[in-house]
Amino acid sequence: SHTQSTYLHTHTLTLIMSDAQETTRVNAEEAVKAAHEYDITSVVGNYLDRHLVFPLLEFLQLQGIYAEEDILDAKLELLSKTNMVDYAIDIHQSRAAKLEGEKAAESKEGEEKKAASAELLARRQEVMDLWQSLLRDAAPLLNCFQPEDPDKEDSPLIVDRLKEENLFHMSYLQEKYGANADALNSFFKFAKFQYDIGKYAKAAEYLRHYRMLSNHEERNLSALWGQFAAQILTQDWEMALSVMLELKELIDTRKGVTPTVQLQQRTWLIHWSLFVFFNHPNGRNGIIDMFFQERYLNAIETTCPHILRYLSAAVITNRRRRNVLKDLVRAIETEAHTYRDPVTEFLECLYSRCDFDAAQLKLRECEKVLDNDFFLVACKDEFLENARLCIFETYCRIHSCIDIGMLAAKLDLEQEAAEHWIVNLIRNAHLDAKIDSAANQVVLGTLTPSVYQLCIEKTKGLSFRTYMMANNLNKLSSGSSSAVTAQ
Repeated sequence: SHTQSTYLHTHTLTLIMSDAQETTRVNAEEAVKAAHEYDITSVVGNYLDRHLVFPLLEFLQLQGIYAEEDILDAKLELLSKTNMVDYAIDIHQSRAAKLEGEKAAESKEGEEKKAASAELLARRQEVMDLWQSLLRDAAPLLNCFQPEDPDKEDSPLIVDRLKEENLFHMSYLQEKYGANADALNSFFKFAKFQYDIGKYAKAAEYLRHYRMLSNHEERNLSALWGQFAAQILTQDWEMALSVMLELKELIDTRKGVTPTVQLQQRTWLIHWSLFVFFNHPNGRNGIIDMFFQERYLNAIETTCPHILRYLSAAVITNRRRRNVLKDLVRAIETEAHTYRDPVTEFLECLYSRCDFDAAQLKLRECEKVLDNDFFLVACKDEFLENARLCIFETYCRIHSCIDIGMLAAKLDLEQEAAEHWIVNLIRNAHLDAKIDSAANQVVLGTLTPSVYQLCIEKTKGLSFRTYMMANNLNKLSSGSSSAVTAQ
């Protein structure tokens, strides 16, 4: 009898553990399925430079929502059109090492991998030869980036002295260093080559100085795009923001360009700017100020409605910019037939349909979306906190007395956690509300914004616009001084 009881107990535990493992497996599969459904990396990647896609692939590889083999194939496809041969060789070698541990190393597939590696080694020599050739042709200008006194560690660069003395222009450089138009052309190619091999800091520096010397409009625009990408990849967000604003101004004011080309360039800028806006300290204000401009909102609605996900996240996480919610919800409703995801649907449910149950369900899905979005994963907690605040504020506008249990369900929180959250909110936001513990209710006063609050709401975007104005004035001032110097 004791043995039979022990057997039944053991069998029951085995069944429970088996059910738990099955539940975990099913949940994991559902999470991966949801991640695949709402992953827009491939869509966003269509509007990015190849080098800018690498951080996104690295993120997806860490998340583990795709097979590692597929991620490595995607990386190799990107690398095939760059000069980052060493990186491609490393990937091939790691895959070959993995195959050697399996029988596939003996197969035709393994032979193809080895052949590809041999081809990359030959390609590496070609890249080295090209580097030597460009280095030789661009030498007259590259010599300016040498230190004044090579024997001193802190010796300034020649180019810095030339700029201080207003001598960094082609007429002086040709006379002093023999830098003619061909050398300038080679210098541009060398800067682009530095970018292609992944030396982004050097590429940004060379492209910035190329633009100081060149008056070739098309190449200057290309150099500006290259510098913007390089500043993003070096994570120099202040400089990247400055270059982005310069690029935006050039796109908006450039003459002789067809509307189609202008729309295409704005679309690229919108996507590239996501790196800046979700990393710069003032980026959430910047994305709202830029994307709500009529020409950029039109570009989003015309070519890339998926950007509404990022614009929605920026508005939700920025409490001071809720004044644009009406325009945002209108855009979401307009584009609902072409694009929708849990982030945009959350706002639609809450502000358009006032469906709190649906909004609460969408908020749960938002958590999965943000977990697997390269740009939004860092602001996930902030997003969820502010999304709950949006639900609470909207609910308060139509109720004067709220049951805490029901509110906890709307906020997707346990009742005790919801009560603590409400207490902290009342204390920190100075709300006219109190908690009736006996009745388990929140009793609200009249939520009428003061004149001062309305004034603050109207002027909240001034800081970023002032920054843009000051930046433009500095450019005009520097441009005027350069023109006077040239004369």
